Amino acid sequence: MGQITASQNMTLKVGKQEFTPGNQFVAVTQRYSKQTQLKDSDMVFVGYGIHAPELGWDDYKGIDVKGKTVVMLVNDPGFATQNPKLFRGNTMTYYGRWTYKYEEALRQGAAGALVIHETKAAGYPWGVVQSGAQGSKFTLLDAKDNADKLAVRGWLQKATAEKILKTAGYDYAKLKSAAAKPGFKAVDLHLATNLTINNTLKRGTSHNVVGMIKGSKYPDEAIVISAHWDHLGRDPNLKGDQIYNGAVDNASGAAALVSLAEAFKGTKPERSIYIVSFTGEEQGLLGSTAFANNPPLPTKDMVAMLNMDGMNVSGKVDYALLFGRGQNQLQTYLADAAKAQGRHLKDDPKPQDGYYFRSDHFALAHKGVPSLLFMSLGANDPEYIAKRYHKPADEYSPSWNLSGTAQDMALIYEITNKLANSRTWPQWYPGSEFKAIRDKDRQ
Repeated sequence: MGQITASQNMTLKVGKQEFTPGNQFVAVTQRYSKQTQLKDSDMVFVGYGIHAPELGWDDYKGIDVKGKTVVMLVNDPGFATQNPKLFRGNTMTYYGRWTYKYEEALRQGAAGALVIHETKAAGYPWGVVQSGAQGSKFTLLDAKDNADKLAVRGWLQKATAEKILKTAGYDYAKLKSAAAKPGFKAVDLHLATNLTINNTLKRGTSHNVVGMIKGSKYPDEAIVISAHWDHLGRDPNLKGDQIYNGAVDNASGAAALVSLAEAFKGTKPERSIYIVSFTGEEQGLLGSTAFANNPPLPTKDMVAMLNMDGMNVSGKVDYALLFGRGQNQLQTYLADAAKAQGRHLKDDPKPQDGYYFRSDHFALAHKGVPSLLFMSLGANDPEYIAKRYHKPADEYSPSWNLSGTAQDMALIYEITNKLANSRTWPQWYPGSEFKAIRDKDRQ
């Protein structure tokens, strides 16, 4: 694993305009190099930066972006138009996540990729983007020290993007509207982009913690339950409290995982149960990605994954949150377990924010393993996202009511136990981004 600390003494130059990091843009790299740069890289606006042949959508059609810097909108056209027949309407698809946009930009040969931030479309304020880009960043390293990764991955404040587009002779609002319609064609802005990132490098190792309760009859088939143990560390640039404690996100999930492991001890399930505490979730699902790329058993033999990322510390509720409705059959297991508790399913209250693609279960979903996310961040505390999420204020409070945590732990235990003592294999529903991956894996 590589630790990359980018100097914040950088300037983004687009044409004759200059922008400073922090309030106007942020930029990082995955390349393990003392310096990465964009040098006279032509800037191209590629709409939402999506290549989805199965949906008849290709923002890169007819344009070559090799060596160029692509600029794109966050989320997807379904959210922008609220048209339920376009992508999934208000519900974000994986194509709307910034992680996908960087992946696709790399596949298209771009040198840099900059996502335009809008709070409503992203699902979080600029402060979350800013804090996430500052300080040391960890990344998984390949044999080439990530030399083939994007030179620059970053975000632009909306006001910054508006200025850049205006200089190129385009109106941001009009381009945004056009980008949400089928057949949009990317626009070469003919503006040279220059940015140099100087990095301090350090190699290091961090660990996932993996435990297993071996199956009594089918030890080579497994259910995975997980939570991540990391957070953002410390920001010396902050005044006062500099420590990101991550009490809800995700010390609460880590504690729940330990308790569930204890509950399953001595139960002798027919299938194996893997209990995994991941590292590097906040750095971009690093631990879970490493686990998915080098699993202790083939992903085709993983029956399901249940992941906890922020437990309900506000007391019992009469519902269970469902993230990713229509993704896979695990939602029926959740519904049955909730009903047994006298609860009902409640859909993700903010499907446009794409929470289903933002935690460790996604790394295995990306490999085709049917997955459920248990997350209650702000479910009963609307100020949590605004005031404590990814901030030092995410601290333990004596006012916490852990009866809600116990409710969800009982749900997770019931679903895991049911799967571990059956011969069923939950499937992805038709239309899921991950169905074809699973079908191929299970052939």
